[in-house]
Amino acid sequence: MRVLLKATLDTEKSNELIRSGKMADVMREALDHIKPEAAYFGTLGGRRTALLVFDMQDSADMPPIGEPFFLEMNAEVDVCPIMNAEDLGKGLSRLR
Repeated sequence: MRVLLKATLDTEKSNELIRSGKMADVMREALDHIKPEAAYFGTLGGRRTALLVFDMQDSADMPPIGEPFFLEMNAEVDVCPIMNAEDLGKGLSRLR
């Protein structure tokens, strides 16, 4: 199932990771593990945020996917099923 992970990073913890030079490695490890089809980074609500779109095969994958963001970045993490335009069309056709 295609999901969107939104990780809102703690400012103090991410500042610490950036100053120590570890942020790139921590983020690379997370991305290498998750293998997202799309990854975007920016600010939402004034806080550093990562938005990752990926295929989650099993809900049991949630702990190994989310925990690095919690443990390493003290992030708030949301995971939500999402659809692309093709998925939406397919789902809407099932309403008839």
